[in-house]
Amino acid sequence: MMRTSITKLARPALLSRTFATTARAMGAGDTGAPPKTGGPGDAFQKRERASEDYAIRQREKEKLLELKKKLAEQQAHLQQLSNHIDEITKEQGGEQN
Repeated sequence: MMRTSITKLARPALLSRTFATTARAMGAGDTGAPPKTGGPGDAFQKRERASEDYAIRQREKEKLLELKKKLAEQQAHLQQLSNHIDEITKEQGGEQN
């Protein structure tokens, strides 16, 4: 009887024992905390951010070139209108040129 009571007392202590774990160490390919949450990020995140920034700059550059082209076309049109107005006023004698 004594023997069974000792065994019963020892078992719950063994079952309730938790396993010891070590702190999680990050490997070479693991990603760190994203920069948005305050972490520095890893090389992959930095490379991805750089490629996104480059793509955005390229799109903005294309938009600026299109705007410059439209601006040049409008300036040329305004110059044509100005020349036409000058021709009309010279023909009618509105100004002394």
